Amino acid sequence: MKASAAAHPIQGLIKYHGLRDEGLRLPFHDSISVCTAPMHTHTTVEFGHEHDHATIDRVQASERDMERIRDVIDPLREEAGERSGMRMVSLNDFPSNIGLGASASGFAALTVAAAAALGLELSLEELSRYARRGAGSASRAVTGGFSRWYAGTGDRDSISKEVPHPGDMDLAMLVALVPAHKFTELAHKDVLSSPFFKARLEYVPTVLDRMEDAVRRGDVDEMGRLAETDTLLLHGITMTGADEMVLWRPETVKVILEVKAMRQEGVRCYFSIDTGATVYINAHAADVDLIRGRIEGLGIRTMTCSVGGPARVEAQHLF
Repeated sequence: MKASAAAHPIQGLIKYHGLRDEGLRLPFHDSISVCTAPMHTHTTVEFGHEHDHATIDRVQASERDMERIRDVIDPLREEAGERSGMRMVSLNDFPSNIGLGASASGFAALTVAAAAALGLELSLEELSRYARRGAGSASRAVTGGFSRWYAGTGDRDSISKEVPHPGDMDLAMLVALVPAHKFTELAHKDVLSSPFFKARLEYVPTVLDRMEDAVRRGDVDEMGRLAETDTLLLHGITMTGADEMVLWRPETVKVILEVKAMRQEGVRCYFSIDTGATVYINAHAADVDLIRGRIEGLGIRTMTCSVGGPARVEAQHLF
């Protein structure tokens, strides 16, 4: 009754923002993301304990963390007919809580490890439904690669499916790390108070199929353009909600302006920002070294990522 799993975090391309059902974490609309390797979360789960206990990056999980962990674990326990307590140990090999999608990889790895420990034989799409209850984006981290999370009509059909893409896609993702605590849950609750949220609900359905088509064709530039526009729309809503959440930092703006300057010079690169201050730069692989030099010249640390696969069972345990 012990198993381990690993999963990659995600970059939102057409991002989700807001929940129509907070308990089941059902979104208002579909969304599309890409997993970012080699960053990953490694998680070990074991059942048979008296109580539930979890540590994340060697720190005991908070009360809120345990609530979200049980949102995933309890339905899996019920499915398996198991009533014992659970021990979980989870480690990230990248900075968490700064907009790199650690909750996505964390709950994806938890779901796959827990299901394996319980002996449940479920497809990745079925597992994405359980992962969604911990963090919406975790549904897409389960299925990996480029994935589309379908809003669905309820719990059963709000799942993620991988979007096929060319194996030789010329996409590189440079991450400009801007450390700043993010408040994703608060941002999701705040969306309805923005005067622009209704416009987003009308806009997103018009671009989801365009993004999926770009992924299937391997069109890096179209993907980059659509993700950049989506970024501006999402943060416009965040900034105009009741809490006026400005999540960007001066370094964030520096990166945005540098990306736009490089594009004017003929370098095909595009910025993308999830709920936080850290910036993804989507570009062609041949331009990565040039872009890295320009961003690090601003005094900002970078990481280079490629497209990561689905969540997977791992042989190595953390305890």
